[in-house]
Amino acid sequence: MPRLFVTIMMLFILSANPPLHAQTPAPAVTNSPHTPQYFRDIASHSFAVPPGASAFALAQELTRWLASPDPELRDTLAYTILDIWIRHSQLTDQDLLTLLPSLQQNLTVGIGESGTDSVFKRSFSALTLASFAERDLRQPFLSPAQYRDLLAAALAYLRDERDTRGFDPVKGWIHSTAHTADLLGALARNPHFTPADQPTLFAAVEQRLNSAGHIYTFGEQDRLAVALLSVIIRDDFELSSFQKWLESVQQDSVVWQKSPPDLIQLALFENHTYLLEALLARMPTQTPLSPAATQARDAARAALRKR
Repeated sequence: MPRLFVTIMMLFILSANPPLHAQTPAPAVTNSPHTPQYFRDIASHSFAVPPGASAFALAQELTRWLASPDPELRDTLAYTILDIWIRHSQLTDQDLLTLLPSLQQNLTVGIGESGTDSVFKRSFSALTLASFAERDLRQPFLSPAQYRDLLAAALAYLRDERDTRGFDPVKGWIHSTAHTADLLGALARNPHFTPADQPTLFAAVEQRLNSAGHIYTFGEQDRLAVALLSVIIRDDFELSSFQKWLESVQQDSVVWQKSPPDLIQLALFENHTYLLEALLARMPTQTPLSPAATQARDAARAALRKR
């Protein structure tokens, strides 16, 4: 076949069927999410839901931003707006129940990774779920089964998270341990929390401290202490579970048998010390403690004096 004829035929085919990159772009999606400025305006207007807008639809947008490495989108806007709307009932109970499964699932996305941006979705989902748990204390909406599922998910997340960074100078707060402590602290104040759950929570906190591998420097011990205190001040608090935990804590003194000390064991010792100090500092002074809580306070104080 003559080359000129082939060239003419190719030009004809290309004119009828332009290459993919030359085709007209598909039209843009018209129902795209709102811009950050839209949510900045909401924040600047006392977080009121804009007239004609659906708080639930906007919340669905905001939950996606919980995974953002941008601290403004994730923390200043998404979490802050969600927390206020949850606490002040701009989101209905049914709205929260609809959002609950995906937020719980987020706690497992990328689990086991460390040093990656996947932690933001997990950590800030835990913090948002803490707002759910606080709301349920004032305005119950979780069924017993839903509460049990959420408690199990929180305990599993505290156990399985490997990214224990507190703060990044560019990306802002990470704080997975503190956020999970907030969630567990709220869940531990719930009527559905049983005496059988108490040793489980103490063990989960101990496991987290054992696996951290470094000294927490962004207040994580304080937030964990609040979670423990939520158990101690309960009317059904069982002293035995706290005593067993405290005995395990006191085993960390073996760190001083070596010189220089093992740095991992030293980190555990310091984390325990800071946790005990925070626990004692936060013990209620206005409301009388129960006999069991009083004994727990005295035992913690005696243990701290020996350190």
